[in-house]
Amino acid sequence: MSRIGKKPVSLVKGVSASVSGQTVEVKGPKGTRSFTATDDVTITIDGDEIKVTPRGTSKRARQQWGMARSMVDNLVQGVSTGFKKELEIQGVGYRAAVAGNVLKLSLGYSHEVNFAVPAGVTVTSPKQTEIVVEGIDQQLVGQVAANIREWRKPEPYKGKGIRYKGEFIFRKEGKKK
Repeated sequence: MSRIGKKPVSLVKGVSASVSGQTVEVKGPKGTRSFTATDDVTITIDGDEIKVTPRGTSKRARQQWGMARSMVDNLVQGVSTGFKKELEIQGVGYRAAVAGNVLKLSLGYSHEVNFAVPAGVTVTSPKQTEIVVEGIDQQLVGQVAANIREWRKPEPYKGKGIRYKGEFIFRKEGKKK
């Protein structure tokens, strides 16, 4: 039995949902998102709750049960509060600035890195050493943050690079004479 799938997804104030077939569409103050579930689960709306139930006892039905419930919960959370990833930049001369729809990164290369921000995500830089990625799609927000981090991953000797806020970098000791 799925412990996650058993819990119904409650709709917060200002969020509405509709089910047509296997597709759930959720509308909220931040936008509209939809998810199409597999035929292994049934999705129903009871008042201000969305319930997901499996159609059988097969292993796949039980797997899809928990996954579909998590996806619907992410839809509701995305359109109501949104998702956010914060990145920190560490290193002498490393900085970030947002110009229009382009994130300009100075990361110690001989050139400035221009990262084009995709649609559906907003990227801001409150300080030169901070980057905030926000949006209603959790997967897209995480992927954009990972793509930005990929330009200069934190290295273990000095800790320079782009890291997630609060991320611990295991430091190594340098060479000894």
